[in-house]
Amino acid sequence: MLLKGIIEGIEMVKGKNITILNLKQKLNFSCDYFIICSGESKNQVYAIFQSIKNYIIKKFKTSPWHVEGIKNQEWILIDYTTIVVHIFQDKIRSYYNLENLWKNTDWN
Repeated sequence: MLLKGIIEGIEMVKGKNITILNLKQKLNFSCDYFIICSGESKNQVYAIFQSIKNYIIKKFKTSPWHVEGIKNQEWILIDYTTIVVHIFQDKIRSYYNLENLWKNTDWN
């Protein structure tokens, strides 16, 4: 349910290129999923963060365990323990290319 709520929070402010990486039976990850999405500007990246955070607080009565990147708003990471959300500006997402980093892993 939390996964669906995060996706809804992203979609509410037109976050794009949403990718879900299932980590459940991979390696020894401490989380179950990475969600990666993009915004076109610092303002949109921050708006996506706020939308997710506020929607999850309202719907699930839970706050992120940890957040990073709010100051520069190029890549904001939201850690909900079992789900880690990466919100990138388009150019930063292309540079780090997290999906390609895991290309040798089956994410089905």
